[in-house]
Amino acid sequence: MSVFERAYDDPVRVLDEDGEVVGDVPDLTDEELVEMYRYMKLVRHFDGRAVSLQRQGRMGTYPPLSGQEGAQIGSAFALADDDWMVPSYREHGAALVRGVPLTQTLLYWMGHEAGNRAPDDANVFPIAVPIASQVPHATGAAWASKLGGDGDVVLCYFGDGATSEGDFHEGVNFAGVFDTPNVFFCNNNQWAISVPRERQTRSETLAQKAVAYGIDGVQVDGMDPLAVYAVTTAAVEKARNPEAERPRPTLIEAVQYRFGAHTTADDPTVYRDADEVEKWKRKDPIPRLEAYLRTEAILDDDRVAEIEDDVERQVAEAIDAAESMARPDPSELFEHVYAETPPELAAQYERLVALRDRHGNVAFLEE
Repeated sequence: MSVFERAYDDPVRVLDEDGEVVGDVPDLTDEELVEMYRYMKLVRHFDGRAVSLQRQGRMGTYPPLSGQEGAQIGSAFALADDDWMVPSYREHGAALVRGVPLTQTLLYWMGHEAGNRAPDDANVFPIAVPIASQVPHATGAAWASKLGGDGDVVLCYFGDGATSEGDFHEGVNFAGVFDTPNVFFCNNNQWAISVPRERQTRSETLAQKAVAYGIDGVQVDGMDPLAVYAVTTAAVEKARNPEAERPRPTLIEAVQYRFGAHTTADDPTVYRDADEVEKWKRKDPIPRLEAYLRTEAILDDDRVAEIEDDVERQVAEAIDAAESMARPDPSELFEHVYAETPPELAAQYERLVALRDRHGNVAFLEE
């Protein structure tokens, strides 16, 4: 049975919570499976270090992703080199797979404008912090790909809270009407900051919203990286095929959980119960995949230790590289906002200059 023929409340699974096979294992080589595991371990370690950097005052506000590695790495692995990824603000892992270095991600959250520019060979859109604003952009990019006959697929990430925004409706509706090569990937991590999933919609699932747009929708266990890979691969292949019987766009709802705060400016203990967090931690995608790989004799203690050592080295090097760069000049706050600076913004800049001058920090800002 095709994943697109399942009920909307029947999540696709390959591995259960203990790493036992309960579905069709996708066609990945042993090395590809290990590479997927390596990326997940790398991103988890990076996430912990990034939160620590913020707590030490070495970085600005940061959005943790722990718990969502399976959805990010599994989906990113399904893309071809020329396909495009359109992120929200939490897709550090997917962006890494697509060619955005960890140093670049650190620079972004440290306030460097340079951190928002992906390498020239990485087909990744800029980070989108406003909720759902990237969805119409992704649809437009996919429409351009279709009109140009490029054959490129555009994968767009957003959270469950984004499905309550008008931009989500407009972008997905347009994709359905114009049959664009889009994959809309909803990271349903159960909470939009402090607003629970059940306060977003009366729909039983987010995947079933696809019906309103005349496209396919599928729900997947977002903490099962192999299931996410399988579902996203099927959606990407359908999006790329102009002769597909079904409409090309797909809405994927990846059911998962963010273990930490929405951002480091948030306190989830105010609105989440500790038992709920522990329940979801038992579904952790990393030990889940590791258990499967050990059962298949693909991983052993020595290889896990080697991966962990390499992960720690890579993250330490990324932090050193990011912190070796000069802090951004505060004047950059006023650049790239308007083509011509309006009087109100110019007045704010002048007040900041005066404040810096008063405290003797004239080196930070120059007219």
